[in-house]
Amino acid sequence: MTDRKLDPFVQPLSGFRGRGAATRPDGRFESMTREAFDDGWTQPERDAAPPTELIVDTAKSVIVESKSPDIPFERSINPYRGCEHGCSYCFARPTHSYLGFSPGIDFETRILWKPDAPAVLKRELARHSYRCRPIALGINTDGWQPVERKLGLTRKLLEVLCECRHPVSIVTKSALIERDLDLLADMARDDLVQVMFSVTTLDRTLARAMEPRAAAPERRLAAMRALHQAGVPVGVLFAPLIPALNDHELEAVLHASQESGADTAGYVLLRLPHELKDLFPDWLERHVPGRAKHVLSVLRQMHDGALYDSRFGQRMRGNGVFADLYAARFLRASERLGLNRQRKPLNTLAFKPPRDNPAQQDLFD
Repeated sequence: MTDRKLDPFVQPLSGFRGRGAATRPDGRFESMTREAFDDGWTQPERDAAPPTELIVDTAKSVIVESKSPDIPFERSINPYRGCEHGCSYCFARPTHSYLGFSPGIDFETRILWKPDAPAVLKRELARHSYRCRPIALGINTDGWQPVERKLGLTRKLLEVLCECRHPVSIVTKSALIERDLDLLADMARDDLVQVMFSVTTLDRTLARAMEPRAAAPERRLAAMRALHQAGVPVGVLFAPLIPALNDHELEAVLHASQESGADTAGYVLLRLPHELKDLFPDWLERHVPGRAKHVLSVLRQMHDGALYDSRFGQRMRGNGVFADLYAARFLRASERLGLNRQRKPLNTLAFKPPRDNPAQQDLFD
């Protein structure tokens, strides 16, 4: 663990094995912007990947309320800030700017975690004023990212929710979630859990470039199948849909997921808020230079000439001919595969607030 400050210069990174970003741009809240300049005197290390640094993040509260009308949850918990998966397109990257870190390489190497989060969650759930509504776990960044294998923080949060019979929805692209199958299967018996797997592509080469430390596509499908066989409701998110890069795989991903047990599905258009408008084009130029202009051109056509439109209802889907085409393709494929025919709501009636002393029974038990 460390609380070291940002390096006093911007490193001219050309790309690291196992990392998604290749630059460390200053965040939008910094008082000045720096640019890398090679004067010929030094040759920076270009191949050695920066190690992951864990930074303790104390939590005054862990349940976050959301009023966004275009997302399917009102409450969420994020065990981590930053994500080792290193997804080049991650919409959460700009949130690292709030912490004084770069949304580039810092987002995937400087990970903040909340060791006191399980205790804080218990305290929040025990309040007399608390009213049970489903909680989304690990939405901003993946709760089952690689550091979770060592820290076990998300599992501890899941244990609290399981003990209290509290409903939870999950989105992940990690096969590590199989570790928690005992808790998930227990919760599924009372309709307390729904797990959505993010599957962006079935192409291992593309996945390795876009999502360098996430599970390979076939491992996500295998994890989906394992949860389904244990009775846990599973679904698939084709997110993000990237024009001229992975859009042709929409039907194939839905079909492979349905064969692995998914009965629900969704998709989200690539989102490029704030610093991502520079970070993702940089990734395109490094990895798929022949497609970069085409990808960005179609995105602009879907956002009235801009790379991104933050308005609710527009940011996830876009508008225009391409947006209509993607929506029609998704609807037709979903209907053909029998997806989204029935969405069973999560059960809020089984909730029991945590006890300070588990050995002491409630008066009205």
